[in-house]
Amino acid sequence: MIVDTLANRNLYTQLSPRLATALAHLAETDFSQLEVGNYPLDGKDIFVIVNDYQTKPKHTQPFEAHQKYIDVQYVVSGEEEFGYLPLAEQTPSKAYFADHDYANYDYESNKQDAAFIPLKAGMFALFFPGDIHMPGTSDTPQQVRKVVIKVRV
Repeated sequence: MIVDTLANRNLYTQLSPRLATALAHLAETDFSQLEVGNYPLDGKDIFVIVNDYQTKPKHTQPFEAHQKYIDVQYVVSGEEEFGYLPLAEQTPSKAYFADHDYANYDYESNKQDAAFIPLKAGMFALFFPGDIHMPGTSDTPQQVRKVVIKVRV
């Protein structure tokens, strides 16, 4: 997992050409003008999801992990917290669903090991396969516009 501001995106472009494409797209696009929806960037290898939502309390959300894609989560406006759970002996509460590339992990049984980190406008988080995370939370509901770019490993 990596958390940083978009201003520092060039530090991570050497990790993968697809990741470099995703980070460049974040820097070059005015996401405040786009409609909510899915947008192809490079077929199934890189695609963009634009979302508007209200954050939710931690205890109501599951953790998730992916196997095929890196999540590049970028907050356009608003602020949320995301949970991070170090991969150890966790057992998924919902088995891996290959068609949508995720497995879920229960909050209650993992909350003692979780850390919650603020993600503010202009910041991004990179979640690599196996990084167990919980996006979109806050102690008080907040309106967020977030872009998630899915980057195939």
